[in-house]
Amino acid sequence: MDIKEAIKSRHSVRQFINKPIADDLREKLEKLIKECNEESGLNFHIVYDDPECFNTFLAHYGKFENARNYIVLAGKKSIEDLDERCGYYGERIVLEAQQMGLNTCWVAGTYGKGKCKSELADDEKRVCIIAIGYGANEGNKHRSKPIEKLCDIRGDEMQTWFRNGMVAAMMAPTALNQQKFFVTLENDEAVITAKKGMMTKIDLGIVKYNFEAASGHKCR
Repeated sequence: MDIKEAIKSRHSVRQFINKPIADDLREKLEKLIKECNEESGLNFHIVYDDPECFNTFLAHYGKFENARNYIVLAGKKSIEDLDERCGYYGERIVLEAQQMGLNTCWVAGTYGKGKCKSELADDEKRVCIIAIGYGANEGNKHRSKPIEKLCDIRGDEMQTWFRNGMVAAMMAPTALNQQKFFVTLENDEAVITAKKGMMTKIDLGIVKYNFEAASGHKCR
């Protein structure tokens, strides 16, 4: 599938089958994570076959089953846009994983933070994790706000590339499906901003990646 198909077909999955990720896919994932780290200056790493991270009350409350693999999204505390950057590059990994036939779920609170196997330096922060594996299902499509609630471009004013970006942005996962973002157009450049709220900076990065991947245009 291409990137637009991956955006459309990817939904949050919390129930996985008890099957180790294949060696060839592990190799692809680790190469991808290395590329993201080199490009972003972040410290992402993947942990395999560790059920303890999701063996908590919160994880059971979040209805996770057989979640044994996860990607840790982390970076230096001094990075000003750390949360947004983690969202942006994390979404890149999520969509490429979808193209590999794997399923994912963004997880910020419903996992055992004390059980997470992430070795970080004192000057680093773990922003969130992404559960990954073979889904027991493909997840469910989330509801979206109307496009006119998420951007200020209307009807014939909306160029094809901008509409493609907006459609992908509307499909982006956001915390509690709040979609607290808004897109404007300034001198033929899309500008995406986030309102205040829980994890909205992570969401901002996710939405920006979806918009750019589908539109072929950089945004800010």
